[in-house]
Amino acid sequence: MVVYLDHAATTPLRPEAREAWLHASHDVGNASSIHGAGQSRRRVLEDARERLAATLECDPIEVVFTSGGTESVNLGIAGLYRSRRESTGRTAIVSASAEHHATLDTLEWLSAHEVADLEWVGVDADARLDLLEWEAAVGSGDAAVATLLAANNEVGTVQPVVAASTASADAGVPLHVDAVGVFGHLPLSFRGLRTASGAGSSGLVALSVAAHKLGGPVGVGALVVSREARVEPLLHGGGQQRGLRAGTQDVAGALAFAVAAELAVAELADEAARVGALRDRLEAGLRARIPEMRVSAAGAERLPGHLHAVFPGAQGDSLLLLLDMAGIAVSTGSACQAGVPEPSHVVRAMGFGDAAARSALRLTLGKPTTDADVDAVLAALPDAYERARSAGLSTRAVGALRRG
Repeated sequence: MVVYLDHAATTPLRPEAREAWLHASHDVGNASSIHGAGQSRRRVLEDARERLAATLECDPIEVVFTSGGTESVNLGIAGLYRSRRESTGRTAIVSASAEHHATLDTLEWLSAHEVADLEWVGVDADARLDLLEWEAAVGSGDAAVATLLAANNEVGTVQPVVAASTASADAGVPLHVDAVGVFGHLPLSFRGLRTASGAGSSGLVALSVAAHKLGGPVGVGALVVSREARVEPLLHGGGQQRGLRAGTQDVAGALAFAVAAELAVAELADEAARVGALRDRLEAGLRARIPEMRVSAAGAERLPGHLHAVFPGAQGDSLLLLLDMAGIAVSTGSACQAGVPEPSHVVRAMGFGDAAARSALRLTLGKPTTDADVDAVLAALPDAYERARSAGLSTRAVGALRRG
């Protein structure tokens, strides 16, 4: 039996979402077809869109279904950037130094191929956005668009989205927010965030989410796009979804996403408290057993299921493999690096250097996590740390930050 503490990478499919997917898969028909079978599928699809919109507190027409969080991030950033570059001539994109690689890699591509000028804003030792730098960057007069994580995917730091959106709105700069790790785990309201920050055609206008982070299927996501936003599509060939995302829509996936989102949002308050208490017990237990361990972002508001720590003198990869041999699944950071572990760019952005970046471990708890799982980690990790520390840190060269 595996003790699974990598829920930030993906979490199990909820039985209700699986049943919804199977039920919706029984019928045939393309939701864009005008015959009866197609229109029957269209009704299921639009019902799913309405239900998902209700959980996100946005208008149904603002929900654009995608293949997942990465596509949503790419569409949100590149689509906004291309539209703004065309209408204003501005070429700068503002982002933070500790973003997810879905953002970093998109920005690198735009910089290399579409003359985007990247403006990086720093984070503090808790991975919290430097708001003064952000305000200066979005207000420089060169910014075409800005993008920000709602909460850091590695260390869990919740970012000041309202303040960042307000600064962007004041500067007339549209903002995309990557909320993939937040949706279903913390309260999230697209309409509320926009209202609180005075957003219209600038400020928060686009929000990325994904199904598999809250118990929906892999391969389904959404980009919430304000009616006031202007976004160039990435895909062409059908004009579906306001012309923002062409292609035959995944009716079964959309319905399963909506079902999972409804359940996650309904349980959110109780589940956040339960998971947060388990995380705190795990953290306290590890601190007592491994005094050298340094908890990341300990001074910040964090996602309830996130525990990220640095284990001095031990290779994070070694810790991961030793725990895996003990039947415990954790990670050293984001799972989005094609399975290749690399030093945490987030830890380095926080100012802790290469040794700390190579010694990080991320343990993320979720709905299936139990007290017994916490006990198993408390029993196994101290021994794994001693063995990994005895082996020492790798002498391999640390690659340059992929964001440049």
